[in-house]
Amino acid sequence: MARPHYPRRVAAPPRVVYFKPAGVPLREIAEIELTVDEFEALRLADLEGLYQTDGARRMGISRATFARIVEASRRKVAEALVHGRALRIGGGPVEFAGERRFRCESCRKEWSAPFGTGRPAGCPGCGSAAFLRTDRGPRGGRAGAAHGRRAKRG
Repeated sequence: MARPHYPRRVAAPPRVVYFKPAGVPLREIAEIELTVDEFEALRLADLEGLYQTDGARRMGISRATFARIVEASRRKVAEALVHGRALRIGGGPVEFAGERRFRCESCRKEWSAPFGTGRPAGCPGCGSAAFLRTDRGPRGGRAGAAHGRRAKRG
């Protein structure tokens, strides 16, 4: 069984999540999925011009993993451009830097809030106080965990 992927740090979600050739109906176009971590690696390497070690450090992954992600993302973008395919950006094992993620147990709404703003008073969808944090937290531990410290036994 394969080891699960650790979330890769991404600065922010992409503002645009879909590209397609102009003038061709969507139902007639094959689609390629570019994951959010592939999008971020492409942004860091090609737009910001970072070296692989610097890009890997920003995403919290190894240099070799960063290189594989960049190679895969470049191949997908080239395939979309050359063969006239739609490009959808989404999914992948990511966590957004500077944000905490929550899910309401009442209405199942998911939302995020920046670090340092305190615990939200309630769900923005239904106002319920029954919600959980779903991200790994700022120190990399599980949400609600003691961040590496063992609980004292009574």
